[in-house]
Amino acid sequence: MASKRKRSGFGSVRKLASGRFQARYTGPDGRTYNAPVTFDTIGDAETYLATVRADIVRDAWRPPHKDSEQITFGEYAITWLADRDLKPRTRAHYKALLDRHIVPTFEQAAIGTITPASVRAWYARLAEGKPTLRAHAYGLLRAILATALTDELIPANPCHIRSAGTVKRKIKIKPLSVADLEKLVTAMPAKYQVMTLLAAWCGLRFGELTELRRKDVDTKNGILHIRRGVAWVSGKPVVGTPKSVAGIRDVAIPPHLLPVVKQHLSDHAAWGKDGLLFPAPTGTHLTTSTLYASFYPARKKIGRPDLRWHDLRHTGAVLAASTGATLAELMARLGHSTPGAALRYQHAAQARDVEIAKALSKLATEAR
Repeated sequence: MASKRKRSGFGSVRKLASGRFQARYTGPDGRTYNAPVTFDTIGDAETYLATVRADIVRDAWRPPHKDSEQITFGEYAITWLADRDLKPRTRAHYKALLDRHIVPTFEQAAIGTITPASVRAWYARLAEGKPTLRAHAYGLLRAILATALTDELIPANPCHIRSAGTVKRKIKIKPLSVADLEKLVTAMPAKYQVMTLLAAWCGLRFGELTELRRKDVDTKNGILHIRRGVAWVSGKPVVGTPKSVAGIRDVAIPPHLLPVVKQHLSDHAAWGKDGLLFPAPTGTHLTTSTLYASFYPARKKIGRPDLRWHDLRHTGAVLAASTGATLAELMARLGHSTPGAALRYQHAAQARDVEIAKALSKLATEAR
């Protein structure tokens, strides 16, 4: 978040999350304007304001939005990205989208000359056959131009393509049954069996699992303290907070898992309070490629070659929902900041209600 704005006589200066400074002032027309660029230091921002004030005094000032005919999209996009407080992986993703799919078309275009027609023409040629990438690129372009609109550099956002920023899920996730989960765990190497169990029963993300350390496991109370996650950026592990603020949470370990968790700590976790629970053979953070070398043969062995590792989290969410967990409880357990995904898990559990009812009858029949 940006810090509080500092008054400087004429206009104001605020420090952005990126560490750069943004200048804002009220023009003689009564409207508030942001400087078209941000500054390295507060002194530079105040110097800009002094220059603007001098222009107003000598009647040489012109509304900044007219500069949109000179500011190129490429220049503005660089500043936009620098000013955002983003996770390293998200920043790298945005930069890749800009470099490969957006800037080549709009780099030299004055930001005020980008029209709905030019956006449609660009989108029509964008990453054909890759709907997720298309949605991400379009959403990023729309977000950048929305900021330009807020900065009063453009009169309207030219991104008007309906649903272009979203993508329909083509893969229908099929959660594992408890029996199949047990088979999968058995098919995994011993050092990854508890990781597989926690991915499902505790609904943890891969980056959360691979950053778990001994100090994060409270075996006395059966709690996992999720405080960090690891993401791979340009081939290097970057440790930070979880995916969202809601990702910082405590997750109760199902009691039936505690014995195997304790055994794993004894047999496979790295030593010391900062020792990783699931280290790579080199002792560093485990990569997906290393895990998949074991996971892919295991999923094939149980007849689920379609299963993705992240589907284990989905499995755990559906299992939790089937116990009658409320939406708020699911969000807290899974670390969701919005209810959308948790609702999907509740719906999936409800869809299994008939099967559950039949299974309950079977139990009653067998008990007679």
